Amino acid sequence: MHDGTTDHWMTAGEDPSMSRFRTLIAIATTLMVSLIVGGCATRPLDDFVLDIPDALTPGIFNDLGGKVALPAGMTLRPVVPKGIAVTKAGEGWRPKRYNDAARYCTIGYGHLIKRAPCDGTEPAEWLDGITEPEGEALLVKDMAEAQTVVMLAVTTTLTDTQYAALCDFVFNVGGGAFRKSTLLKVVNAGQHDKVASQLLRYVWAGGKEVPGLVNRRNREIELYYDGTLTPRAVPVPGEDLSPIDILSGS
Repeated sequence: MHDGTTDHWMTAGEDPSMSRFRTLIAIATTLMVSLIVGGCATRPLDDFVLDIPDALTPGIFNDLGGKVALPAGMTLRPVVPKGIAVTKAGEGWRPKRYNDAARYCTIGYGHLIKRAPCDGTEPAEWLDGITEPEGEALLVKDMAEAQTVVMLAVTTTLTDTQYAALCDFVFNVGGGAFRKSTLLKVVNAGQHDKVASQLLRYVWAGGKEVPGLVNRRNREIELYYDGTLTPRAVPVPGEDLSPIDILSGS
């Protein structure tokens, strides 16, 4: 029966306070069920998920040609630790999810979670962040594609640091850009003195020179020549040294 004073019902002879308690429990249960049924798979977006407009999506994730694979029996050549350090410096470390320049949900050292902004629907493993060792493990795994591209495209012998520098370049710019580049041509021709000037062409993104890309290219140059004096080739007539935008490819 209705108690006449409140908006809840109680059974005959029931204490009014118990009736109100039952009503509150029913309301709470209804709210919980509606959350579970109505989209509870979505976790509210955390305050720490930020848009970072200067964090470019690694180019290796933007290649349209799909993943490449090594021929049977060919083993992936590892990247030496100083090469991993260069890529870490280029990508920057962020233990929590963030939206990169393309507003792709990303974490760690440029690890792409999904091609959409972070919205709380990401797999649970990403929601509370990752440790630096976990981030490095993800980077090593992600770099395998860049390593494969370099191994298949380069036909000359490379030192460990030359190989590592090119792997960082491909990770940043993409395999498609590398395969059609003058950089690859001079590498395969053994014209190592021209590598620095070719690398420095790739410091533009979105129509402007990006200081972070300038720094990254200079770290790659230092790595490529492994602490020795960087040779400066004299440009030959007709040699193209014009800047290339890593986002547009031109």
